[in-house]
Amino acid sequence: MIRLVGILVGLGFTFVVLLAFGSGALTVMGQGYFVEETAEHAFHEEAHMPAEGYSFDGLMPSWDLAQLQRGYQVYKEVCSACHGLNQIAFRNLDELGYTEAEVKAEAANWVVPGINQDTGEATTRPGLPTDYFPDPYANDIMAAAANNNAIPPDLSLMTKARHNGTAYVYSLLTGYQEPSAELAERFPDSVPGPGLYHNPYFANLNLAMAPPLTTDGQVTYADGTEATVDQMATDVAAFLTWTAEPSLVDRVRLGWIVMGFLIFATILAWLAKKQVWAKAKRKD
Repeated sequence: MIRLVGILVGLGFTFVVLLAFGSGALTVMGQGYFVEETAEHAFHEEAHMPAEGYSFDGLMPSWDLAQLQRGYQVYKEVCSACHGLNQIAFRNLDELGYTEAEVKAEAANWVVPGINQDTGEATTRPGLPTDYFPDPYANDIMAAAANNNAIPPDLSLMTKARHNGTAYVYSLLTGYQEPSAELAERFPDSVPGPGLYHNPYFANLNLAMAPPLTTDGQVTYADGTEATVDQMATDVAAFLTWTAEPSLVDRVRLGWIVMGFLIFATILAWLAKKQVWAKAKRKD
């Protein structure tokens, strides 16, 4: 009886650990597609959802390098006009499947701050693989002046900074709309003022950023994929998930290895215990 109880306790512990790991992986990855309902968003039924799940969803994630490259292209051609990516260096692009030569060529296409070696004055130069992605504005004053007094945030960690970050980015990019009459009546502040745009997926319903993805074909994908608004939003959301946590896939895989080791060690310890105490006489 005691042995049976010990086995059941061990199995229960293993199950709880596995359940916690699985739930934790999904929570950390933040790939649920439903927006958490709050008082501000009580009129929501659900967030926009990509038609298919991302490859980094679930308990056996992987990066879709083709999708990440497409997302980088959307960032470069659309988002980088206002948003920086200052936690990512050009050399990190090799993790997306670019060769060393392609990384050097890509870095050289960007203009980064530099110093004139002859005069010591500030200047600009082509980027190097060791450089980080530059900010589009020299300072916050210039950024605010160009964006209706709103400073565009850096996007490096955006999907980590927002609940269900991947879904948030996708929903925000595809969610621009005119406020309904019912919403305008219930929440008068939802009607955008001058220079603002209504988006129910933004915290206060209106933001200074104009819709960045407006028409299909706005970006011509290098791999020939049709660049619909939905496709571009899906791809750039995936790319920003990678920028926020490049080690996501490796971390989850390592977690499974650790769990496997712990289960093996538990079984080994139990067998060792049986071997050690096999000849011990039970006292009634």
